[in-house]
Amino acid sequence: MMFNRNDNTSTPTLEEIGLFVNNPLWDDFCTYMHQQYHAKLEFAFSKCSWEYGWNIKFKKGSKSLCIVYPRENFFVLMIVIGKKEKDCFEDALPSFCPEIRQIYEETKEGNGQRWLMIPIEDDDKVYADAKTILGFRSY
Repeated sequence: MMFNRNDNTSTPTLEEIGLFVNNPLWDDFCTYMHQQYHAKLEFAFSKCSWEYGWNIKFKKGSKSLCIVYPRENFFVLMIVIGKKEKDCFEDALPSFCPEIRQIYEETKEGNGQRWLMIPIEDDDKVYADAKTILGFRSY
């Protein structure tokens, strides 16, 4: 079966999503999340007009570490920087690549949170920084 991110009639498998994403960083990311955080996957279909379609929540216990939005040939990580993470994250911000700094600066804060939408394509620095940011969420 071919994955269609807008079809809510059947839950996709991780393999189907991987074929759709068709990016070598996808398998690496899934392996990393399992090995580093023993993350559990939760498939969800969002009817929100902002990010309509299938997504995957990677959770550590009951805490969401990130949400992944599959795209053709890449994926987007949504990582929330909340009140608990903000100070440590902002202290580390100068060490991140320009793309991550720009995403943070352009993301509006609401209720003490910023919902960072980080596209993971083929930039090793953006990917490495995204994994570092996940560390702030795992406390």
